[in-house]
Amino acid sequence: MTLVYRAPLRSRSEDVPFDRTFDRAQSLGLCGFGRFGDPERLARRVERFAEVPDGSFVWTRDPDGRYRLGRIEGPYFYDSDGKDVDLVHVRPCQWLDAPLTESRCPTAVVATFGRGGRNFQQIHDDRVGEESTRIWNTFRTDQETIS
Repeated sequence: MTLVYRAPLRSRSEDVPFDRTFDRAQSLGLCGFGRFGDPERLARRVERFAEVPDGSFVWTRDPDGRYRLGRIEGPYFYDSDGKDVDLVHVRPCQWLDAPLTESRCPTAVVATFGRGGRNFQQIHDDRVGEESTRIWNTFRTDQETIS
């Protein structure tokens, strides 16, 4: 079973512009989150994130609200160069080149983002892994918005 996660790529600090965090993740092929929050809870989040299996899918949204699909492809590391955009707890991630419109996304992904929040979290749904795999295999080389 392929695991699928929500990765908001948003700082817990309102002082950090979301577009800069998103741009860093996309341009460097990263997925992750920042350093702010309760230290004990942050440590547990980092531990869970580090244990996510390679090959797991991650969904995020870009600054325009479009969906992006990526795939975790390497071990956890602390990236001190990402402090300015609060993206320091990271994993290598291959992202699809093009955003997807809501109508192309699995229903469970849309519902998970609809609930809000800034946590990296698993999406629990019987079909989301299969649906994400199909989208990945179909669209990973497209360069335009997938509508």
